[in-house]
Amino acid sequence: MPENNPVVRLETSMGEIVIELDATNAPISTANFIDYAKDGFYEGTIFHRVIDGFMIQCGGLTADMSDKPSKKPQIKNEAANGLKNLRGTLAMARTQVVDSATSQFFINVGDNDFLDHKAPTPQGYGYAVFGKVTAGMETVDAIRQVKTGNSGMHQDVPVETITIQKVTVEE
Repeated sequence: MPENNPVVRLETSMGEIVIELDATNAPISTANFIDYAKDGFYEGTIFHRVIDGFMIQCGGLTADMSDKPSKKPQIKNEAANGLKNLRGTLAMARTQVVDSATSQFFINVGDNDFLDHKAPTPQGYGYAVFGKVTAGMETVDAIRQVKTGNSGMHQDVPVETITIQKVTVEE
C-alpha cells in the first residue's frame, strides 16, 4: 500500500485496533468508511458476529442487537481490485446482492480466499478488501476467541458485548 493512505484507530472495549486503509485500490470503500467514521456512526456499534478462524464483524448493530440505520446509499463492490481476504485485512460486509455494502465491515482472522473475487457473477464476485490491520492484532485475536452464542435470530454473537467506543481517522 502507498504511504499516504488514511489510518483509522478503532478504540474497542477490548483494546485498540489500528487499520491502514487502501485509498488507491479501494477508493469507494475507503471513502465510505471514512464518512461513517467521521460522522461518529461507528461509536456504540458492536462486534455482532465472531467466528474464530474466519472473521469478526461489526459496524451496524447496537448493543441490543438493533440495526443502526444508515442514511448513506449502498456502494459499488470493489472486490475485483486485486486485494485478497488474508488474515488481518479489512473487508466490506454485504448481503447476497453484489453492490449492497453500507456500514458493516469485517476483519479476516484467517486467510479466506473463498471470499476473493473470482468472476463478475453474483456467486463469484467476492468481498471487497479495503485495508489491513497494522497494530492491534492482539486485540483482534482476543475478540476472535470470545465465547459466542445466539441472540434472537443472530448466531455467533459474543456473550459479553464488545463495543466500538471511538473511531479516529488520521489522514
